[in-house]
Amino acid sequence: MKRREFIKTGTAMTAGLPFLGLNKKKQKKSKNKKAPNLLFIFTDEQRADTLSAYGSKSVIMPNINSLAEKSYVFENCYVTSPVCTPSRASIVTGLIPTATGAFMNNAPLDKDCKCLPELLPENMRKKYKTGYQGKWHLGDEIFSQHGFDDWVGIEDFYTDHYSEGNSKDERSPYHHWLVKKGFKPDSKKNKFLRSDAAHLPEKYTKASFLGETASDFITKNKDNPFILYVNFLEPHMPFHGPLTDLYDPDKIDLPDNFDHEISDDDILRVRILAEGFRRNGDEQYDLSTEAGWRQLIAAYRGLCTLVDRNVGKILQSLKDNGLDENTIIVFTSDHGDMMGSHKLAHKTLFYKESATVPYLLHLPEQTKSYRVKGLSSNIDMVPTLLDAMGFDIPDHLHGKSLYPKLKESDITLTDDVFLQWNDTQEYWRNVQKTEGLHSIKWKTDMAGGEDEWIECHNEELRTIVTNDGWRFTVSPVTHEHELFNLNNDPQERHNLAKNITYKETMNKLLGKIKKWQLKTGDSLKLPLKI
Repeated sequence: MKRREFIKTGTAMTAGLPFLGLNKKKQKKSKNKKAPNLLFIFTDEQRADTLSAYGSKSVIMPNINSLAEKSYVFENCYVTSPVCTPSRASIVTGLIPTATGAFMNNAPLDKDCKCLPELLPENMRKKYKTGYQGKWHLGDEIFSQHGFDDWVGIEDFYTDHYSEGNSKDERSPYHHWLVKKGFKPDSKKNKFLRSDAAHLPEKYTKASFLGETASDFITKNKDNPFILYVNFLEPHMPFHGPLTDLYDPDKIDLPDNFDHEISDDDILRVRILAEGFRRNGDEQYDLSTEAGWRQLIAAYRGLCTLVDRNVGKILQSLKDNGLDENTIIVFTSDHGDMMGSHKLAHKTLFYKESATVPYLLHLPEQTKSYRVKGLSSNIDMVPTLLDAMGFDIPDHLHGKSLYPKLKESDITLTDDVFLQWNDTQEYWRNVQKTEGLHSIKWKTDMAGGEDEWIECHNEELRTIVTNDGWRFTVSPVTHEHELFNLNNDPQERHNLAKNITYKETMNKLLGKIKKWQLKTGDSLKLPLKI
């Protein structure tokens, strides 16, 4: 795959603006304060609607909900790609996935691709203490890189992806912490597997470890400005943890579109995934029954609460050290999870539940919550934060600062957002092949003979979500497109792409995607027309 050659240094576009949403009595004092800290907290695979600011009435997350009450709440934040690695690459660089090298899961971030700490002016870069803690998933998992001086890894899952010179025998700080606590790793691999960690008591989980290490970082660096990124693995699978029994499955509120039955109007990959979850379940959960889905969702919510408890510890550390009024705080995730919507689980799809995330932005001394309407993208996080910290924005970034918009009385964003899919993950399910990938029929009578297994590869896709309510995904290979009118069908139940009535609409949206490709250097060849 060709990737865009981009400028590695650039001239300033815009300088920082005064902080917004502050307590007016304290605004004058803030001018004399030192450079602001940045605390960037993000999770893995968290749906937006797990927070009260996005409609949750039952998920126990008091600490993050409290943060939302004094933050800018971006109502519709899309990711650049609905899977871990490429989305994370955009979060830390402000570039589209195909410009970072990390365009698919487990692909490493290019060494010359700069993350936010590396984009600071040299004189300020020396003043800031920088740290990264938690899951990285952008190559060389446990080794310090990309402008982060203090590195605390938690994952030994990615040793096969270490670059030359980094020993696969090295283990993460979390591994060594568990050993000191008296735990023994798997004897063959000398690793604590994710499933092992998920079954530990709460105080020994990865989330609790990060709550402790992030709080320590803040305390140690209370006298100098810092940038700290903290990434929790939870609520990513395995969908089990010490709080699995916190929620009663019988009282779980299922997603509004749980009852949507996948049909021939839906694309092949959706049909395969839905049938796979129905037949094979997920982990220990039988997803052929409503009870199984309730159990899965209950366990997932337990992981969300586990994260919240430890975010609370980190926020309390800020307050205890007198830093809460001079710290920019972000809370977000790398992608969502279907978690029962359309009877699907996991991510990788462009449905809103998978492709949107919570996004809270708290500015120093902010005391109120403001709703940011319209569409936003996590590609804008880096330029927005640089702007909010008072630094110039390099002109090679694909994202733009949304900081100036935050001073408006009615904060409504008007841009479209764009997403990529570049993976070639394989999905195996019990299906019968007839005439090829376009004509797969599920076996309805499994009584006689063995199941036939086929391999279905994903393909590269491009998606636009427009400010006037369309979501269009173009498939240049199979031509199985998706078109949803989000104004009339916000739950994305009715794929209109096969309806000839909407051909003109799809071609207009295809044209918008191509203009975006030219602007960003995305080289994927799309059809001339639908």
